[in-house]
Amino acid sequence: MKNFFTKGRIALLVIFSVLIIDQVIKVIVKTHMYWHESIRITDWFYIYFTENNGMAFGLEIFGKLFLTSFRIVAVGVIGWFLYKFIKHGMKTGFIVCVSLILTGALGNIIDSVFYGVLFNESTYSQRATFMPEGGGYAPLLYGKVVDMFYFPIIETNWPAWMPFIGGDHFIFFSPIFNFADAAISCGIIALLLFYSKYLNDSYHVIKKS
Repeated sequence: MKNFFTKGRIALLVIFSVLIIDQVIKVIVKTHMYWHESIRITDWFYIYFTENNGMAFGLEIFGKLFLTSFRIVAVGVIGWFLYKFIKHGMKTGFIVCVSLILTGALGNIIDSVFYGVLFNESTYSQRATFMPEGGGYAPLLYGKVVDMFYFPIIETNWPAWMPFIGGDHFIFFSPIFNFADAAISCGIIALLLFYSKYLNDSYHVIKKS
């Protein structure tokens, strides 16, 4: 059994598990909720359906085609790095972190590449359907990324005496994100916290390749 769980198989297990969870959540939200519909779980956690054209956490930089192309290239590069890390026997935890980053990027690529073709538009009055008769809402590569996790942990107003922002509404952690975004963030944070000393080794592995 020990030989079964090789580093390569562990990486594949992480990739397929995270990808399936991410896509199942997105499809359920996309087909069962109206755009900007919100479901309260607690005061600090909501399922809030929205979509974005940009990077993780709803950031939008440059054009849609550029972002989709960038994601595809980035996944290809990270996948190549992961292969080299496995081949050179890097730590299992390090492999898992890189696999999380790869899978998160891949999960959002699926949305960007295929969702515009596979689903019709989500609106305030229309839930999306899979493979609609009239076709999707956008051409291939122009789909929107589905986001749904919203954690307004602290929601208040700035004190009136503060210059420039006094009295303004303030929400601590306002980004809305998805499972793929969380995988990327967890992978990066874990790399920096627990495997920072291996980053230099990974550089030499890449350089030798």
